[in-house]
Amino acid sequence: MKIVGMDGFALNPGDLSWKDVEKLGDFTVYERTPPELTVERAKDADAVFTNKVIFDKKVIDQLPKLKYIGVLATGYNVVDIEAAKKAGIVVTNIPAYSTPSVAQMVFSHMLNFVQNISTHADSVSNGEWEKSKDFSYWKTPQVELTGKTLGIIGFGQIGQAVAKIGLALGMKIIYQNRSEKNTEIEATQVELDTLLSESDFISINCPLTNENAGFINKTTIEKMKSTAFLINTGRGPLINEQDLADALNSEKIAGAGLDVLSTEPPSENNPLPKAKNCYITPHIAWATYEARTRLIKIASENLKSFINGKPVNLIN
Repeated sequence: MKIVGMDGFALNPGDLSWKDVEKLGDFTVYERTPPELTVERAKDADAVFTNKVIFDKKVIDQLPKLKYIGVLATGYNVVDIEAAKKAGIVVTNIPAYSTPSVAQMVFSHMLNFVQNISTHADSVSNGEWEKSKDFSYWKTPQVELTGKTLGIIGFGQIGQAVAKIGLALGMKIIYQNRSEKNTEIEATQVELDTLLSESDFISINCPLTNENAGFINKTTIEKMKSTAFLINTGRGPLINEQDLADALNSEKIAGAGLDVLSTEPPSENNPLPKAKNCYITPHIAWATYEARTRLIKIASENLKSFINGKPVNLIN
């Protein structure tokens, strides 16, 4: 079996091993693949792995040998699922590999707002503590999370992991989900408007759909507290970026911590990197060593199961 990895660098820049995949066939991995080389590199492959390289109908129609597409992520919008199905191509994804890491990133952003560690550490490095007349000082308000309300939009595995951490910190948890959730977690399901108006912190952990694209916009932001902080580790297009930037710059909300943007890397005219009290990380919530190790292991197991005629984690 000929196996091609289309864009392996982001997942494995050299600190992990592809050995489990290499055992399954003749494996070639490219660090990155520009769109104009997708067909050329995949034309002789029986199976491909892709993270961000797009396999739309036009590409799939030019790959008659292809029988398997392994998406190296949970989201699979890079593949035209209907076109793959018509072509007899099995598509799989990697579910739940990054749950602990993404939940951890939610609180990394949250704690950044309430403690501002880097601001204070920099002030010490710059000699301000040495010159201080007092044993203690703070450059930003220090805020305790206990007793604050955390609103979680999307209560799947990641949303529930976020809730558990919030509860451990003494927070009140409310959540909005498109369907009813029955869990043992001490959390209350509410409508979106209620969540927006009552939350001190809002964590977006829902998938992107045609229905919810841009649902964080001027109208929904106006329902939030002026003291509220918005955290997004879901998908960038869930937010109308200009509306959020305007709200931050006019102090309609207190801040935003984002790990995702609508276009990645962002364009030069994206208004959020320069918006007031907006902290952006370069889509790294998934990228802990542990999560990436799980990802490669699941990816190899997915392909092995397909080869054995018992595919798992099927999308189509």
